[in-house]
Amino acid sequence: MKGIKNLLVAVALTSSLTATAQNPQKYVGGDISLLPTYEEKGVRYLDSDGHQVQPLEYFGRQGWNAMRVRLFVDPSKASPAERDEGVRQDLDYVTRLSKRIKESGYALMLDFHYSDTWTDPGKHATPSAWQSDDPAVLADSVRAYTVRCLNHLKANGVTPDFIQPGNEITYGMLWPTGRCYPDGNNYGSGTFANLVSYLKAGVEGCKEVCPEAKIVIQTELSKSANVVNFYNTLGSQVDYDIIGLSYYPDWHGPLATLRSTLNTLESQHGDKEIMIVETGYGSQWPVGSTYTASQLGWTLTEEGQKQFADDLVEELNKHSRVTGLFWWMPEDNEFWAENNPARSTWWNASLYRQNTGKPLPALFELQKFLENSTTSIATSMANGCTKNERWHTLHGERIHRPTQRGIYVHGNRKEIVR
Repeated sequence: MKGIKNLLVAVALTSSLTATAQNPQKYVGGDISLLPTYEEKGVRYLDSDGHQVQPLEYFGRQGWNAMRVRLFVDPSKASPAERDEGVRQDLDYVTRLSKRIKESGYALMLDFHYSDTWTDPGKHATPSAWQSDDPAVLADSVRAYTVRCLNHLKANGVTPDFIQPGNEITYGMLWPTGRCYPDGNNYGSGTFANLVSYLKAGVEGCKEVCPEAKIVIQTELSKSANVVNFYNTLGSQVDYDIIGLSYYPDWHGPLATLRSTLNTLESQHGDKEIMIVETGYGSQWPVGSTYTASQLGWTLTEEGQKQFADDLVEELNKHSRVTGLFWWMPEDNEFWAENNPARSTWWNASLYRQNTGKPLPALFELQKFLENSTTSIATSMANGCTKNERWHTLHGERIHRPTQRGIYVHGNRKEIVR
């Protein structure tokens, strides 16, 4: 098995190197930062037919080829409620999970939060160990911490392919000194200049230890103008490769908003790749309350979630600069863990049915993002099969070959296996 994994990694890396600007390497997967916790709680992951599977192997069979993992500075300092929500990814936790991800053949995106707990447009608390009002001291802390973490990962055989120095930094990070507006204006005692100094420090640390890794600068899409203003204000002050976006329709609006933003970013920042590094939509209940299902056009059903995934992929494939798509927390699954749950609540946009442990149909739609790309883990594992030789169940699940009688999709046609 180890030999197969090594071959898989080699094939993926070779394909990545041969990608061209006209046909760039694309990545699809999820932020699976809580997977080890679910496994520790006894959760079992099943396929569509109810057979138990290993999640990383299973996601690979569905065409996924990349995973994202978040990293907190000291999550033990987070509140009990935040820890119950999933704040527990310290360096040792992340090292173990990232090692599994890389050994399974996936590309790895490492997401530095530079905080002890969640960061997003509404909060970016400076780590408790870094308390200072001197921007120079904080920038030095960012750089030293980044170098230490990446050296630790490399010493354990893990080199990230993509690194985010900061999570959803539309309004800055390391508040209050790094708090600012997307258009460059100061926010109280915080300045955009301080934010730039923190980003530069993080990027310098990344490049010192992992010079081949691509740098992702992530914002969220609550207002399209904020995204455009942010990257225009940032300009060339920071050396980065990829514009990373969060897109959750419940908070950010219909696909038309995303489409317009992508068009503008492609026009104004043609030298950058773009990735959707977080997304999700519910199969039963809404994720947020800013936009309703009727406004968005997707029902809160399994079919509605599947249609969202399909529509999103179709839209992203129209944009040549978009090279990544990551579903947030697809692994959320409390089946078998009712008396010992991993989280205090369910993530309403998971890709698993909480009452059966089986995957939702949307999981199988994401692989379509790679249709014009150079490789995926599934194609590497298929012993050289061409696209038209792939098999799928009627659920849309990709399989190597049928193992029992039934109706399957082989290439573009249905076949009966007796």
